[in-house]
Amino acid sequence: MIFWILAALSFIQAAEVTENKILVEQPPRIMAANENATLACKYAYNGTGNEFRASLNKGTDRAVEVCSVSWNGSVHNRHSNKDFDCFVAVDSHKKEVNFSLWKLNTDQTDIYFCKIEVMFPPPYISNDKSNGTVIHVKEKFSQLSVFQSATPFWALVVTLGFLAFYSVLITAVFVICWWKNKKNRILTSDYMNMTPRHPPGPKNKHYQPYAPTRIHTEYRSWEP
Repeated sequence: MIFWILAALSFIQAAEVTENKILVEQPPRIMAANENATLACKYAYNGTGNEFRASLNKGTDRAVEVCSVSWNGSVHNRHSNKDFDCFVAVDSHKKEVNFSLWKLNTDQTDIYFCKIEVMFPPPYISNDKSNGTVIHVKEKFSQLSVFQSATPFWALVVTLGFLAFYSVLITAVFVICWWKNKKNRILTSDYMNMTPRHPPGPKNKHYQPYAPTRIHTEYRSWEP
C-alpha cells in the first residue's frame, strides 16, 4: 500500500516538473543580410502561466540584454538596448518570439540566447540555457568603397597607357630624324663623287678642273 502511495506522489511530482518546464528552440547560426537579421525563438510550455517575458541576450555570459518584451494576453510592453535597433514580435498561438535586428555592425557578431520567463502566477519559471545562435555580420561594401578600391587600378592603367604612348611617340620622332639624316648623307656622298679629281703629276696652279682644253685649230681663220 505504501509503495503505491509513493509511486503516485512521484508521478504527480514528475508531471508538475514537466508541466512547469519551458523548452526553447533556436537556430544555431544566422548570417546577417545587409546588416539585418531576424532570430526566431520557438518555445514549448504547457503550464497555466498567463504573463510572460521574452528577452534576447548577447554573449556567452548573457551579460548584455539586447531587447525584451512582456505580454499578458494582447498587451505587449517592449524595451530595447540603446546600442541596438531591435523589435520583438510575439505569436502566442504558434508560441514563437521573433527578434528583428537591423543596422548591425561587425563588432556585434556574437552568440545570442533567447530567454522565456513565466512571470505570473507563481512559481517563477524560466527556460534552461539553450545552445544559442551565432549571428554573423558581414562587412558591408558600399559603392563608394568599391569605387575607391578601383581608383588606384584605373590610375595605374592610365599612367601606363600614357607612358606607352609617349615611348611610341619618341621612338617615331627618333626614327624620322635618323632617316632624314641618313638621306642627307646619301645625297652629300653622291655630290662629292661627281667632283673631278686633280690629274696626276706635278700640280699646276693655273689648272682649271672645270674648263675643258681648248683646241686652237678651231679658232684659226680659214686659209685657202
